[in-house]
Amino acid sequence: MTTHGGGEAGRVVLLRHGETEWALAGKHTGNTDVSLTSTGEQQAVEAGSLLRLLKLRDPLVITSPRERARRTAELAGLQVDRTWDALSEWDYGDYEGITSTQIHETVPHWTVWTHPCPGGESIGDIAVRVELVLSVVLPLLSGHDVVLVGHGHFSRALIAGWTEAPITEGKRFALSPAAYSVLGFEHSFRQLVAHNVHPSILTAATAPKGNPE
Repeated sequence: MTTHGGGEAGRVVLLRHGETEWALAGKHTGNTDVSLTSTGEQQAVEAGSLLRLLKLRDPLVITSPRERARRTAELAGLQVDRTWDALSEWDYGDYEGITSTQIHETVPHWTVWTHPCPGGESIGDIAVRVELVLSVVLPLLSGHDVVLVGHGHFSRALIAGWTEAPITEGKRFALSPAAYSVLGFEHSFRQLVAHNVHPSILTAATAPKGNPE
């Protein structure tokens, strides 16, 4: 596909930040600025090795303003061009810092995809933000790949939006810490080209063969 600028369309790479203590504990982490764990930092370094295999074309790198995303970009060896609030994680409102198990004590079967976050963002709010991000990113793909460094739930919403599915379909796309997905085109169709590529494949590739136990 060619873009409005006449160049061959680039790819969009969504990179999730590495592990944090809150993520390990299952806590919803929206606007709280938590740091990467030492494991998360190593994941970010390894994610950089994987990203280099993509041979990114003159990439434009945009990150969420949260420190965990910016640090992931830095450790992955990415040169950040811009931080952007629109890439922030879902605003969980009253559910910030608590787990799904805790929420289920008062709202059984709650998920971020199916129920509201009191005091936070709704699915409709996220859909508006996804549309904004895509409207800005698409014109940038003329001659460039674009790397968006951000968060789990919002990146999954972006995948749904890119594939022109309802935002609630983000529930179908797992995205591990420091994993990336690639969005691209076949002819004029927007596609999910690669998904949830994460550093553990490097470990698996070098692990001794034989009984895993």
